[in-house]
Amino acid sequence: PPICLPDRYGIVFQTEDSGRKTGASAAVPCRSGQGEMNNYNGKILTRGSSQARSRFVKKDGQCNVLSTNMDEKRQRYLADFFTTCVDIRWRYLLFIFCASFLVSWLFFGIIFYGVSLVHGDFEGIPCILHVHGFVGALLFSMETQTTIGYGWRCVTEECPIAVMTVVVQSIVGCIIDSFMVGTIMAKMARPKKRNRTLVFSKNAVIALRDGKLCLMWRVGNLRKSHIVEAHVRAQLIRSYVTAEGEFIPLEQMDLNVGYDEGTDRLFLVSPLVIIHEIDKDSPLYTLSQADLEADDFEIVVILEGMVEATAMTTQFRSSYLAREVFWGHRFEPVIYEDRDRYKVDYSRFHKTYEVPSTPHLSAKELDEVANLIPRSLSAFCYENEVALSCGEDEDEIFDSQIVGKERAEERRASNSRPAAPDDPTTLFF
Repeated sequence: PPICLPDRYGIVFQTEDSGRKTGASAAVPCRSGQGEMNNYNGKILTRGSSQARSRFVKKDGQCNVLSTNMDEKRQRYLADFFTTCVDIRWRYLLFIFCASFLVSWLFFGIIFYGVSLVHGDFEGIPCILHVHGFVGALLFSMETQTTIGYGWRCVTEECPIAVMTVVVQSIVGCIIDSFMVGTIMAKMARPKKRNRTLVFSKNAVIALRDGKLCLMWRVGNLRKSHIVEAHVRAQLIRSYVTAEGEFIPLEQMDLNVGYDEGTDRLFLVSPLVIIHEIDKDSPLYTLSQADLEADDFEIVVILEGMVEATAMTTQFRSSYLAREVFWGHRFEPVIYEDRDRYKVDYSRFHKTYEVPSTPHLSAKELDEVANLIPRSLSAFCYENEVALSCGEDEDEIFDSQIVGKERAEERRASNSRPAAPDDPTTLFF
């Protein structure tokens, strides 16, 4: 029986126009129509209202999550300053790059100007030659840190503190150069942009494959360079309520794409169709076509591998909402042989075609029907099979039916004849 939950399990989130409101996927008290719940593999799941579900992962792979009310966020980010510089936008990194050098030049320029002023360089023997004011001290600071060496301004032996300042500035300049160059190189070498040449299909499909109901989507690599050790993962994200009444808004459940058999490892030279077999261990085992049209979940697909050029690991993500999963469809072929090579037609990459013979039942119901009624191999013919094979099976069935009818007629005729008498004289009585 359905479990009725009080309103305290509703999720509250903030919107710009309407303020605080109850989330679409939150559990609500049982009522007719809206607020019903399903049970998938022993878990009580909530069904959303008419409001569209927000994506947890966007189609471009960005996670639609905003962290708020974090304690000591600024201190935590500054503690890992290198990672912060690599993650921030280029405009901010270039600003930090320019500001670090300008501040260091200005800082040491002020020091050199103060040393010259205290020592009396403007009146007697100078510590720094040809420095007659603050601008001269600033130029000397820039020449020292960048090792330009114009040969006009230089430090003399009259002032040891000026010599020590030159040494310190040289060391600080090397540290700044190393940090900024390393940060820029790490940011440039990140394989994040490699994801632009990896693509998932816009939709996922559910259809029969080898007699099993399967969830399928397509992945492709637009570059000639390979993704080394490529492998895929998939997770189903939906909200549900535990047996104790705890509401979990975003429960992540793994979808097996062949991890045990090793079929999750891909040789991604041409587009491939990733298959999740909907069996008794799948969270979609009880999902039928009617449930798919009314359900509210999200399937997150992940492709991971190493970029061949840099050997750095990259990860490409995408997601499919329930309305983006087509029941009874298959992907159109995209690869064909042309003379001595294979060609891939990416104009058909996202296209699907409908398979009307796909059953509307769930995988669980199909297993129950298969156990009750043995299914003949000739009961279903795929559209790409030779029609003769199906025709031969039909002829055999038709011939067996004719033979059966003839035998039945002979049996009825033999039963309708009168029995022969023992005494033949009775016929003439």
